[in-house]
Amino acid sequence: MEVTDLHVGKQLQVVSNLPGGIPGPPNVAHGAGAAAIPGAVWADGGLHVGAPLFAPGETEVGFCRPPATNTLAFANSLKSIFAISGRGGSNGVTDVIIGDPIGPVGISVNATIINIISPLTNGVGALNWTGTKSFTGVKQQTGLEVRSGAVADVGKESTIGNVVESGARVINGSLNVTKSITTGSITANFGAFTKVAAPFKQFDIPHPTKPNHRLVHTCLEGPEIGVYYRGRLINNNVIELPEYWRGLVDPETITVNLTPHESYQELFVKTIEWGTKIFVVNNSSGPINCSYTVYAKRCDVEDLVVEYEGTEMRER
Repeated sequence: MEVTDLHVGKQLQVVSNLPGGIPGPPNVAHGAGAAAIPGAVWADGGLHVGAPLFAPGETEVGFCRPPATNTLAFANSLKSIFAISGRGGSNGVTDVIIGDPIGPVGISVNATIINIISPLTNGVGALNWTGTKSFTGVKQQTGLEVRSGAVADVGKESTIGNVVESGARVINGSLNVTKSITTGSITANFGAFTKVAAPFKQFDIPHPTKPNHRLVHTCLEGPEIGVYYRGRLINNNVIELPEYWRGLVDPETITVNLTPHESYQELFVKTIEWGTKIFVVNNSSGPINCSYTVYAKRCDVEDLVVEYEGTEMRER
């Protein structure tokens, strides 16, 4: 039958029954007890809309997968439940639009696996993700990414552009940085930065007094892990060392430098008591006016191995 216009006042049902058969009741299509839906179309052999642009030999013949009761349609239907194909060229027409350009639209997908096979996936707006997100292969990102919360990455991640993170990042593995790191502070809950040791250590900051300049200092190197304490003695002969030095340094390693001020003084260290007090004497019997620097080796860590055999940097 061929008609120019076909008007259906309620439902249109296209079923696989023999001619003259009784159409399926509305509750079969829409759930037990449901009433007929005016303007609805129910096709149990699959619904195909648009030109057949599928490649030769493919079995995709419809958009909606028919039920298994229609064996002929089920056997020759597309493999997926719902398929949208723009193969053959869309001439600039968007293949799928969900929602209108102004109002919001939401999609709920209850599925174990969602596969997206596409050379380019564009997302505009906020993406809220609850659960595990796994990437297999190389993930490339161009532009700015803002993350709030914890991020755990296993595998390779390639990012081009800035990444701004608010929250903690957990890295189960090595962190290799080929260029510089700019940071406010680094907190490390392990013994030492053994694998990121450098030939020298320095800071580079904006110059405190010269505009458009920077100031660079470097650390003094030595064959021990030591600390220092410095200050000034004026009419006093006792250097009071910090209380915490009793558990921090080996008192047998304490050394003292004394520098006289304003007049010649024959200064020397008379005694060091319990690693907490240093008594200074002026042999010329004059008043004491000097600055001092006290050095000591730490006792709360293992001694530094200054020389060892090998060509690779080893664990401390």
